[in-house]
Amino acid sequence: MTGANTTPEALGFCCPLCGAALTREGPAARCENGHSFDVARQGYVHLLPANKMHAKLPGDSREMVAARRRFLQAGYYAVFRDALCELALDCAASLGKPGGEGLRLCDAGCGEGYYTAALADALPQGEVYGFDISKLAVKAAAGQYKKPRFAVASSFAIPLPAGFADCLTDVFSPLAEGEFARVVKPGGYFLYAVPGPRHLYGMKELLYQEPYENPVRDTEYPGFRFVDRTPVRGVIRIPDGDTAQALFAMTPYYWKTGVSGARRLAETGAFETEIAFDFLRYQRV
Repeated sequence: MTGANTTPEALGFCCPLCGAALTREGPAARCENGHSFDVARQGYVHLLPANKMHAKLPGDSREMVAARRRFLQAGYYAVFRDALCELALDCAASLGKPGGEGLRLCDAGCGEGYYTAALADALPQGEVYGFDISKLAVKAAAGQYKKPRFAVASSFAIPLPAGFADCLTDVFSPLAEGEFARVVKPGGYFLYAVPGPRHLYGMKELLYQEPYENPVRDTEYPGFRFVDRTPVRGVIRIPDGDTAQALFAMTPYYWKTGVSGARRLAETGAFETEIAFDFLRYQRV
């Protein structure tokens, strides 16, 4: 999608005000009821109404987006990216859509698009939609990755029709179980990434006097049936303080770590840490 396009184009996304389908005409996305939304030069559409924005720029800051991009593009979490793509392909095959042919996948809380773009590459015959509440993250995603369709939106008011998605992914993004159940069609899948027990334990040993393991829970969500858990494990070496800070800035520990712990991490050189995701697969009933 480019800013010069004037041919009406169905976007897949729907109007956040009335739910009608959106069509792009030049630099705007419009619905049949006359609501209009800006399409940015990078190709994403802003679908977070002003009355739903609890800050001038909600979501991740420019610095956090840049830190996550540096870290992810260095390949530290490639093992998780590849596992997620394999699971999405497996879901597509079980739905009778091998290779993603005709598949619609929604990446909730897509951030700067690292996993979204990988999913689009893994499912070249499908449609991949990503959205995030952070305009800065979505701008970065749409500026680099052209296959997925991106929007600024909240997981708690997803601008997609009911039963739209064959598969929905959530990698460390807020869980909006009601909206996820609405958007995923019966028989479709929800892939939810949660931290394994010792995810980033080596970093926790630097941050906290008493590091702790993450709890393991099997949780049921209304409208979904739990299918399986896929654990993915690895060890990474953080080579320097800059990389450590980039990793730190993309974790929830950034917000809840005291000054002394953050200082210890900043003063540390290279270190190793375990990494661990569990991918939970649910099926819409």
